Order: sequence, then structure tokens, then C-alpha cells
Amino acid sequence: MKVLHNGLWPSPYCLTACPALSETSHLSSRSPLGEHLSDAFARVNPMKRVPAMMDGGFTLCESVAILLYLAHKYKVPDHWYPQDLQARARVDEYLAWQHTGLRRSCLRALWHKVMFPVFLGEQIPPETLAATLAELDVNLQVLEDKFLQDKDFLVGPHISLADLVAITELMHPVGGGCSVFEGHPRLAAWYQRVEAAVGKDLFREAHEVILKVKDCPPADLIIKQKLMPRVLAMIQ
Repeated sequence: MKVLHNGLWPSPYCLTACPALSETSHLSSRSPLGEHLSDAFARVNPMKRVPAMMDGGFTLCESVAILLYLAHKYKVPDHWYPQDLQARARVDEYLAWQHTGLRRSCLRALWHKVMFPVFLGEQIPPETLAATLAELDVNLQVLEDKFLQDKDFLVGPHISLADLVAITELMHPVGGGCSVFEGHPRLAAWYQRVEAAVGKDLFREAHEVILKVKDCPPADLIIKQKLMPRVLAMIQ
């Protein structure tokens, strides 16, 4: 099995999905930057997006769908995706919200703060960046007040897939230099618990690329021309 990503957008969802499994270290395969835009990659994912997964002759795209597939295939411990109906519904509730809530604002923060000016050479107006960071803070408050509350993890006393997806999204603005946990002490303590539950080495491996994103070299013209329309559509 391979979960494909590129050097710019790793798939920490899938690296951290099954930390107790020996197979985990073989799940992720990094492809060259921009390869996902090729016609050859379209045979894996017609939408030409990463991550994508190949399991024999079966292909799958979308991060959450891949994550759930891995959880079912490898029969991970119950706390990751509980059998209890209401506990599982809480995981599903977070996974449904994050697409248009936290994920969107985290991606916008990363691109507006770092990727546009550093990677694509496009400057972002200060007022646009300020609005983006304000939107991120609103969603951080929702994450803290609605989902985390006073629990150890998002759905209860044990880590779940909801926590993995949430922390992965938050590491995007962290990698961009945003002070995500400042003013959010419950989220800061939760972050430490998630890192410990996953394991610090695996956690660092999963987010290695995104934490160094400020140091990425500028994109060449061809990559820039291919990426720009897709990036603009993604973060609208």
C-alpha cells in the first residue's frame, strides 16, 4: 500500500493514522513536487490532488476517506474510531465541521502568511492577512469551546482520529509562523497530550516538511503557473 503526497504537501494524516502498527512506516510515499498535476497521476486521482492512496488495484483520494480506510483495514484500537455509536458520532461531527471550518482557515493562514510571498513571490495586502488571521482565531475558539471544552481530547479521555485531523490542520499555520496556541491555554495543553499520545518522533516525522515550509525555495515559473489557479480555488 502507498499513500502518495508531494514534498510540499505531506500527508501527516496518514503517517500518524496507525502509530501502533509496524506497517505505518511504509504507508507514505513522497512524489516530486508538481507530479500530482501530471496526466499520469490522474490515473490515481482524476482530480490531480494529494494525498491519494493505492492499495493493490484500489485507489482512493481525500484525506479523511483515506484515514478511515486505514483505520478499518488495520483494525486500530477502538479509541481511534470508537464502536460506541455516540462516541463515533462525535468523531464524525468534528470531521464534517473541519472541512469548512478549521481546515479552510488554517490553509488560508499558511498561504497568506508564507506561501504566497515566499513560494509564489506574490505579496498579500496587510488587511487581507489580518482578516485571515482573525478568521483563524474564530475557528480556534470554536475548536476550544465547542469540541475540546474541558476534556483531555476532542471526543473524550482518549485520542481519536478527530485529534489527528485537528492537530494536522493546526500545524499548517504553526509552520507558517503563526502563534496558534497563544491565548488558547486549553489548546496548548491538548497539543502536548496529542504529541505524547502519537509519540514525539512520529509526530515530528509527520510534520517535518510543514515545519520547515518558511525555508522552501521559490517555485519555478512552470510550477507557479500550474499551482496558482488551484491554490486560489482551494483557499477562496
